[in-house]
Amino acid sequence: MGRRNSTSVPGFILMGLMDSAEIQLVLSMLFVLIYLITVLGNGGMIVIIHLDPQLHTPMYFFLTHLSFLDLSYSSAITPKTLENLLNSTKDISFLGCFTQMYLFIVFVAAECFLLSWMAYDRYVAICNPLHYPVIMSTGLCHALPAGSYVIGFVESTVGSVFMSRLHFCNSNVIQHFFCDPSPILALSCSDTSEVEIIILICAGSNLMLSLFTISGSYVSILSTILKINSTAGKKKAFSTCASHLLGVTIFYSTMVFTYLKPKTSYSLGRDQVASVFYTIVIPMLNPLIYSLRNKEVKKAVVRIMQKRVGSRQSIYQ
Repeated sequence: MGRRNSTSVPGFILMGLMDSAEIQLVLSMLFVLIYLITVLGNGGMIVIIHLDPQLHTPMYFFLTHLSFLDLSYSSAITPKTLENLLNSTKDISFLGCFTQMYLFIVFVAAECFLLSWMAYDRYVAICNPLHYPVIMSTGLCHALPAGSYVIGFVESTVGSVFMSRLHFCNSNVIQHFFCDPSPILALSCSDTSEVEIIILICAGSNLMLSLFTISGSYVSILSTILKINSTAGKKKAFSTCASHLLGVTIFYSTMVFTYLKPKTSYSLGRDQVASVFYTIVIPMLNPLIYSLRNKEVKKAVVRIMQKRVGSRQSIYQ
């Protein structure tokens, strides 16, 4: 990735978000708080689902993987961002930069497809409830997340291999707070048109295929819900997918705004705000969205706490 015959700059410098030392200090404290909530929220979600047998269903199995992906790509970005906010040098090696970019693409691409599988799961649960145990079998539930990871690794590998062949012989200052492909391409003194097309095809097909699956699933879900006669039945059916729909809306709106827009509408400030949102804020929001709006998760927390209290009381008796 950092071949000497393709570069003449010692590494990259991440300019970050703000020049003001006071604002950087405030941002660092805010990001530390957000990251702690992200780790506790997503880690807690994984532990709760693992400990409570009543949550061992396809929906919560997918939710475990979503928490893992959120925690992973946030951890690929946030610690280095915090280091640069508190460090005057703000440098990152070629290997470190491409590794960060590689991991980010892997986890985000995998999350796009995982969100689509979660929508398909809700489609089967609402539109084909009698066949749900057969369709959402254990084999399929394991195959779908595995396929998401494979797609993420393939997409990231293809993009990283082509980008590693570029020459960087002028500026090494990345106008961003992490190693996103677009600002890295802007630094290259090579012809980047081929790489840009490949990245656009990979990212565009990823977003479009996953959005198509999600849209198709929710059109069918909405059609089924409208056919339900009772208001209580409609409310119950909608509540099973409300959290996922909210999470999908937040995630995809920022992704589409950032990556699927013409270059003429590019704005560094707006792109950085959007990037902060989907790399740092969304991983914190997802466990809150799926837990605070989910009665089963709340009940699971109560059951786990009661078991812990009961086990401690039996020890002292």
